[in-house]
Amino acid sequence: MRWDGQVVGGVAVAAADGALPGLALAGLVRSVRTPDFAGVTFHEVACKSALNKVPAASSMPFRWTINPSRGCLHACTYCYARPTHEYLDLDGGTDFETQIVVKTNIVEVLRAELARPSWRGEHVALGTNTDPYQRSEGRYRLMPGIIEALAQARTPLSILTKGTLLRRDLPLLAEAAREVPVGIGVSLAVLDHDLQQSVEPGTPTARARLELIRAVREAGLPCGVMVAPVMPWLTDSVEHLDALLGELAAAGATGVTVLPMHLRGSVKPWFFGWLAAERPELLARYRGLYGRGAYVPTEYKDWLGARVAPLLRTHGFAAHAEWEAAGGLRSEEGAYPVGSIVRGAGRGRSGPVAGVGAVPGVGGPFGPEQPMLF
Repeated sequence: MRWDGQVVGGVAVAAADGALPGLALAGLVRSVRTPDFAGVTFHEVACKSALNKVPAASSMPFRWTINPSRGCLHACTYCYARPTHEYLDLDGGTDFETQIVVKTNIVEVLRAELARPSWRGEHVALGTNTDPYQRSEGRYRLMPGIIEALAQARTPLSILTKGTLLRRDLPLLAEAAREVPVGIGVSLAVLDHDLQQSVEPGTPTARARLELIRAVREAGLPCGVMVAPVMPWLTDSVEHLDALLGELAAAGATGVTVLPMHLRGSVKPWFFGWLAAERPELLARYRGLYGRGAYVPTEYKDWLGARVAPLLRTHGFAAHAEWEAAGGLRSEEGAYPVGSIVRGAGRGRSGPVAGVGAVPGVGGPFGPEQPMLF
């Protein structure tokens, strides 16, 4: 699991203050590379905490998160989490995709935290920063222990992912759902194969994620879908949205949330660099649309809302759809796992679903909060 023999420069022992010189990373045990992940370095750390508390002022529909890793092999060009790598003195571009921090002791730490008398069994969300089922999870296998620890502590949980590796843990999740509320969400916003592979080069294909949705539903669990981010002039056409929502309905998705793309901080120049290389004819349009900030103008948001609402109705995702004040269009039942939680098998119940400005890790965070602390 720890790839012995592939250590960079021997065992990378942390400096006396717990950080590798030149890297703001506390608790570093060693850094490793493996031929299975060419060009990627995994920094294994011993974390001091597993549960991250969301600030009380946040509008999140949950108060606690768990992030087994930082950085993401999915390499989505628009990823909102890229700037979080800058806290480690790494860049949000190539480093975010190739310098992956893994909390190898997170299960043990989590069990200790859940055993505290002060723990109240509040809902815990996973996938709020980087994907817990990115490819490296196949090596480190942290999620089974996390799921078991939460279920044994009678703690509700939800997971948001693009990773089809979640299928491995469906029996465990179904078992956990007999004890505590469990919610599953899949992020899928690009149906066109060539575009998807270009803008999300490390992710499973759209078809693979559609099969994941089917597998989640066959396991008796709800599965909401985040159609996020919707990219102007790339994935916001009626044809694309109609085809995607049709596929999601056929796969059995229990809810859909649609959010326009947000480009904050260093994400904007990174995404604009992709545009310049792959779709240069759109660069001027994007500069005009996002030139004054990280968010699309209200006019675009309203336009997209009017376009999506009838499509949601057509595909059975909403008796009515509303363009939320926060800026996210959702189906009546909602897509975020919190709004698709069930106890045991069956269709998800209605529940809170946050939109732009509120939910990290579910096509966002599209807002000022940054609760996905390390």
